[in-house]
Amino acid sequence: GQTLGRLATQIAGYLRGKHLPTFSEHMDLGDFVVVVNASAIHLTGNKAQQRFYYRHSTYPGGLKAVALGDVLARHPERVIKHAVRGMLPHNALGRKVLSKLKVYGGPSHPHAAQFRAVEKQQQRASQEHTV
Repeated sequence: GQTLGRLATQIAGYLRGKHLPTFSEHMDLGDFVVVVNASAIHLTGNKAQQRFYYRHSTYPGGLKAVALGDVLARHPERVIKHAVRGMLPHNALGRKVLSKLKVYGGPSHPHAAQFRAVEKQQQRASQEHTV
C-alpha cells in the first residue's frame, strides 16, 4: 500500500548502505532487500495511464510504449525494480547493488530461511548481552 517513489527511495538507501555508519560512496556495503506484495503498490494521480515505459527494437518504427498501469497489472516486480534502478549509480557498482534486490508480486518468497537465520542471530546476540 506504499507509494512507488517513496518505497523506491527507501529501498535504494538500504541497497547502497546509507543507513550504516560505515557508508562509503565507492563500496558496496548495503544489505539484501526482499520486497513482497509488489502488486499492492500505490500510484498517485493519473500516473497509471499517463506514464509510459519505452523500448526500441532498433528497427525503423520499432518504438514500443507500454503504460505504467499495464506493466503494474502484469509484472509488478518490474515497476519497482525500474524505479529503484533509476535511483542507483549508473555504473558497475549500481548494477552490482541492484542484484541484491529481490521483488515478488505476492506474499510468498523463497527467502524465508534467511529471515529465520537472521532472527536466530538476533536472539543469540540479545541473550549474550543479557548474560
